[in-house]
Amino acid sequence: KIKVKINDRIITNIDIQKEAQYLKILNSNLNQLSEDRVLELAKISLINEIIKEKEVLKFSRKEFEDNPFLNEYLKNLYSKLNYKNQTEFKDLLKEKKTYNFDEIKYKINIELYWNELIYNKFDKLVKVDEKLLLKKIKNAQNKEQKEYNLLEIVFKKEKNLQLKEQLRQINSSIQDVGFENTANIYSISESSKFGGNLGWIKENSLSKEIIENLGALKEGDLSNIIKIGNNFLLLKINKIRFNKIKVNTEEQLKKLVNSERNKQLNQFSRIFFNKSKINYSIDE
Repeated sequence: KIKVKINDRIITNIDIQKEAQYLKILNSNLNQLSEDRVLELAKISLINEIIKEKEVLKFSRKEFEDNPFLNEYLKNLYSKLNYKNQTEFKDLLKEKKTYNFDEIKYKINIELYWNELIYNKFDKLVKVDEKLLLKKIKNAQNKEQKEYNLLEIVFKKEKNLQLKEQLRQINSSIQDVGFENTANIYSISESSKFGGNLGWIKENSLSKEIIENLGALKEGDLSNIIKIGNNFLLLKINKIRFNKIKVNTEEQLKKLVNSERNKQLNQFSRIFFNKSKINYSIDE
């Protein structure tokens, strides 16, 4: 059955079921949600993917070839999901009755070429204050460095809903189904597919506002809402650790610059996607 039509493209109930199984592979916590909720998330995921695919084909290429970073992405994906190699991953896909391996590669290519499109369109608008980053590095030199294992929910304010009510809904969802599943439901960040998991982040790579917000919190605590551009950010501290290391200034500066660039490019990505989506007819 046809469930959604996006311009000339259709999404069927079979497509949604396959996407739901794939999302469960990416984030096993989704198994805690009702099947209807997971299918709704899968539908949204497919709508977003089709729009990205069409925009990439419109702006940068006539067809997809394997992106140069595809193999590296796949290796990182296997590792993140605790699978040793491609064979184990293929066996899992077959067991879960989701996409075949070539379909997964195509889906990943869409994301990689979308990222390339965003980079080509907005890289010149990215501003990084290297002097400020160097100051952060020098302040941390030879000191005990704090690191956070973080989860995030990035959301935009709904037009017909007060922010206070929107936050109440998100917090209620966190209480009912946990932070990771709530990230899948509400977050507009790419990390949502992985339950909002950001992994380990050094304190000195975070913005001053985020550092101040997290400073007094303990493991398991949630941050206050943080305004980032036109969106809002909610963080959860999974774990905290301290490392005493001698900082390689050049290497650390490179990491911080890349982190800041990626942060700004992700913001441009969300803005561009929302503007692009307006141009598509989505019939459900």
